[in-house]
Amino acid sequence: MSTTATIDAMRTAAHTLRSGDTRDSLRAVQALQDALDATKAHLLCKLEESRDYELDGASSVTNWARRELRLEPAQTRTAVRCAKTMRELPEVEEAAAAGSVRMEHLNLFAYGVKHIGHEMIRESAGWLLRVARTCEPSKLRAVMKELRQAVYPDSLDEAWIRGMDREDLKISPVPDGWHINGFLNQATGAKLKAALDALSKPSSIEDVRTPPQRRVDALDELLTSVLDNGLPSDKGIRPHLLVNVDVETLHNALTNQPNEGGKPAELVGFGPIGSQLLNYLGCIGDITPILTSGKDLPQAKILNVGRDHRLATPRQRKAITARQKGRCAAPGCTNTHLEIHHTTWWGNGGKTDIDELAGYCSRCHHLIHRGLLDVTPAHQQDTLLVA
Repeated sequence: MSTTATIDAMRTAAHTLRSGDTRDSLRAVQALQDALDATKAHLLCKLEESRDYELDGASSVTNWARRELRLEPAQTRTAVRCAKTMRELPEVEEAAAAGSVRMEHLNLFAYGVKHIGHEMIRESAGWLLRVARTCEPSKLRAVMKELRQAVYPDSLDEAWIRGMDREDLKISPVPDGWHINGFLNQATGAKLKAALDALSKPSSIEDVRTPPQRRVDALDELLTSVLDNGLPSDKGIRPHLLVNVDVETLHNALTNQPNEGGKPAELVGFGPIGSQLLNYLGCIGDITPILTSGKDLPQAKILNVGRDHRLATPRQRKAITARQKGRCAAPGCTNTHLEIHHTTWWGNGGKTDIDELAGYCSRCHHLIHRGLLDVTPAHQQDTLLVA
């Protein structure tokens, strides 16, 4: 790679900075920075091939650059890849040395050589460079993708299939809230984006929310609507947020009194929550008093149906869900979709009473009926023992 064009860019930048024109100075500085990035990439590639990094006790060029230049390994690898691409494409190398294209553009040319083919990119280098010289990297990225789709039309369906294979969505509680991580296929991602875009538009000219705030508010609005109207009930119970809280803690939260020594409320699936959040949820939600156990209490007669009904009533399902904090009764199982099981089997004379019912996920429930797990009622709670 010739350094003449880079040196010329340095002279131009120095001269322009003395002229006092801010716009020209910015253009010259950007061109110089891009030229120097290309030169640095060339020198890193040269260092890798000569293995001179070993003279300073480094095991690789990435280790040397991290120690001597404070570069992340990914930056060094990208620079070396771009330098090798410039060698294969002389026109691109010349433009890079002059500061006409940025490192991000060079990385996209490297993508094209790998995923479209050297010959096609070499033949198209002229008009691709025109795009790179006049547009930001995102435009060149879109052009590269269109070119790849034209050369390999089947790649669109292949990408869709690969996306389905990568599908994943994890929602994990962390101290400050929830961490969402995952990957959606093209169709599912497009549906989510379309819904969030429609709901996250500024409500008026006075809407001062940031775009991230509007997106989060849109997701909250979407989920609230679905929970209120869109999800089918499961044997009389519709999915909703559940908060388990005793009467005293709830009263203190709703009346803004300190909850001294009281047990904190628990948001099912997340964990303990503070009084201010409890106050907010109590303001927007329904409050349902639930008896979770108590065979000998008069109130239990409202929940207990004995042998009159085999299936648990909606009230019993709510009570069991609250008692188990929404989780499967099997020790160590954290699944949340519960099926109600008679601890003394109905066929053996069991009753549909609150203290003789427990909630298990489908998998654990199947294991019970296969005889692989044995359920033994113990002190108004169900203990699951391995048979």
